[in-house]
Amino acid sequence: MKTPICELLDIEIPLLAFSHCRDVVAAVTNAGGFGVLGASSHTPEQLEEELAWIDAHVDGKPYGADIVVPEKFEGKGQHLDTDALLARVPEQHIAFVTKLLTDHGIEATREQVLRMNFRANQEDEGEKLLEVALRHPIKLIANALGVPPQYMIDRAKEAGIPVAALVGAKEHAVRQVNAGVDILIAQGTEAGGHCGEVTTMVLIPEVIEAIRPIREVPVLAAGGIVTGRQMAAAIALGAAGAWTGSVWLTTPEAETAPYTVQKLLAASSRDTVRSAGRTGKPSRQLKSAWTDAWAAPDSPKPLPMPMQSIISEGNLRRIDSLAEKGGKGAQDLATYWVGQGVGLMNKIKPAREVVLDFAQDYLAATERLAGSLED
Repeated sequence: MKTPICELLDIEIPLLAFSHCRDVVAAVTNAGGFGVLGASSHTPEQLEEELAWIDAHVDGKPYGADIVVPEKFEGKGQHLDTDALLARVPEQHIAFVTKLLTDHGIEATREQVLRMNFRANQEDEGEKLLEVALRHPIKLIANALGVPPQYMIDRAKEAGIPVAALVGAKEHAVRQVNAGVDILIAQGTEAGGHCGEVTTMVLIPEVIEAIRPIREVPVLAAGGIVTGRQMAAAIALGAAGAWTGSVWLTTPEAETAPYTVQKLLAASSRDTVRSAGRTGKPSRQLKSAWTDAWAAPDSPKPLPMPMQSIISEGNLRRIDSLAEKGGKGAQDLATYWVGQGVGLMNKIKPAREVVLDFAQDYLAATERLAGSLED
């Protein structure tokens, strides 16, 4: 296959795979795609270990890192530590989560509810993660939730590494291109995780038309893409390739909690919802008693990022563990980020097999398209 992204990243298949799991990243890269490690779920020390492992398993083939540094979040510029953030959590929200857990048969002390599972200072942490990533032969840096910080763009350009950014609207795309981003990821509302309200099929051509007068930048399509025929459709719309995430969650290499995998395999495309109940910003995830509770009329308004994560991430990790042990209440609450393409994810397949299926399905789709033309 040959598209601008294949040439830019030196890959055989215009398929980029975002994953928090190093095994998925290596498998996709080795199969001819391009793995991207979600770096922000690691400490700098953990990231060093993960990237060193990938280096040892891809034999020089290209891969990238995704470092999330939100453009807007609570306490930006104040460099708040963990204690300062904890002090800002309203008692109303602590009581709400405590009751939600206890109503589902889960012990919930104040200490348990406030058990954090992320680093407090996102500004400093992002720069530290970038330093680690740049010590390795990565070929792409990606950022979500706004324009990348200037230090990320400057350092990447110094190293000759393209910077990618996710966008959910054409005006966001214009801002990113003007800021110096090299690749746009147009992510439709079908996507798992943080997403906007515009569908992928509308967003791709809208973004391409919006940036055309400014600068030619490769656009990757994201949002609900779990098959090669969808990747072919995206390229027909003008995209240079596909950025995927959800489809890797049901591979045996992925980090997904075991009970959640079973929920994903059984889910339809209508079993996801955009909810701010996990991070404070709308993100698409599997419907569950957790997302239902935050959508109820009597629920408190989710806190701004990263405050909501203080009362969600640690508890959801605990819920995953209890769900695996058979806890019915925990199983009802269990959720994870996933896009509407989950309705087509009904079988556990190794990551390499997923890549090959993408390629075969893509070729079949292009043959059907070519066959629709008269000689």
